[in-house]
Formats: sequence, structure tokens, C-alpha cells
Amino acid sequence: MRNRIASIYMPLFFAPRKIGRNFASSRFFRAGRGIFSSSSFLFTRAIIANPRAVGAACPSSSKLARAIAEQVELPSDGLIVELGGGTGAVTAALLRRGVDPAQLVVVEKDKRMAKHLKNRFKDVCVIQGNAVNFCKLCNRYGRHVSTVVSSLPLLSLPLGTVEAFGREVQMMLNDGGVLIQYTYRINKGVSPLSKYMERISSKAVWGNLPPARVEIFRVR
Repeated sequence: MRNRIASIYMPLFFAPRKIGRNFASSRFFRAGRGIFSSSSFLFTRAIIANPRAVGAACPSSSKLARAIAEQVELPSDGLIVELGGGTGAVTAALLRRGVDPAQLVVVEKDKRMAKHLKNRFKDVCVIQGNAVNFCKLCNRYGRHVSTVVSSLPLLSLPLGTVEAFGREVQMMLNDGGVLIQYTYRINKGVSPLSKYMERISSKAVWGNLPPARVEIFRVR
């Protein structure tokens, strides 16, 4: 009789423990998944994997992103292309500025960051790939681009890559478009893009970490 009673009540005694463990493990799993897909984790992972390609110690601040987005002229008569979407700070600022999601194309080389951008910005065309190759394709097929917003770390990239980028962007924007490029070179020195385009504006953003400079170029 005692064994029978035990067989009935013992599962009821251990059930809350089991439910609690399952609940805790599911909460832990969801929390872990959220951490590993967060912008800060993805940025840290990218900079550890390839610091030269990232070129920054911290993601762009909202102040820097806003300063970049404010330089975009609207309405746009062509595509607005963002190169190096990263964690999406500049993308979000462009959309808040009033850029039509249907006109915005974001290119990001890092596979996980590109996936993060696709999940975050459902209405924006996000392409996982190389920025220079994307520019070559646009030039080959004659896509009209009015503005290029570049977060590429030109000062830390190989010279050959910068030269290829300069040539392709020069060709892409030859019909009056502009390139908005930010850099962590705070002094107004000679830009590696000056060989291909004319710098028409340069503005320091001191509120970013580290301080940055937003520059606007137009084909000569």
C-alpha cells in the first residue's frame, strides 16, 4: 500500500523541480541566443576575426550615423547604396532620414552581420558580398546610383583594394552622384579617394568614439 501511494505522489513531488529546470534552461537558451545575435557581439566577433577589414574599435554611434544620413539629398532619383552595413546604425539613420527602403541597397561582407541586417531591416535589400565586386556589377549593368554611403575602412585596407574601389565608384557616380565617406582620420588630410573624386565637404564629428570625419566627394 505504501509503495502504491509513493508511486502516485512521488512524480507530483519531483514535477515542479523538473518544470523549473526546463523553464530555466529554456530561458538560458533564449538569452544566449539573443546575446550571440546582438549587434555588439557580432561587431566584436568581426573585429577579432579581421580587425583590418573592420577598421574601428567600436560600432558607429547614433550621432555619427545621423551626421552621415543628413548628407543624403532627398528625394533621390536613383539607388542609395550603403557599403559596409555593419551592425545597422547607419542603415537605421538613413531610414529615419526618409530614405525609401525600396531605393536602399546595403552591402555587407560578413555573413553573420549580413544575416543580422536582413532580419532587422525586412524591407531593405541586403546583399552579403564584396563592395568592390558589387560596384563592378552595377557598372556592368548600368544601374543608376545617386548616392553611395561608405563605411569601408579605406585607411586600413590594402592600396590595391582602395584603388579598385575608387575607380569603380568614380564610374558609378559619373552622372552627378555623390559619395559620403566617413573616416577616423580626424585631421583634414589628403584622402585616398582624391585621385578619383573631388572632396566638396568635410565635417568632424567629435561625439563619436573615436572622433570621426564625414566627407562628401563628387566626380571631377
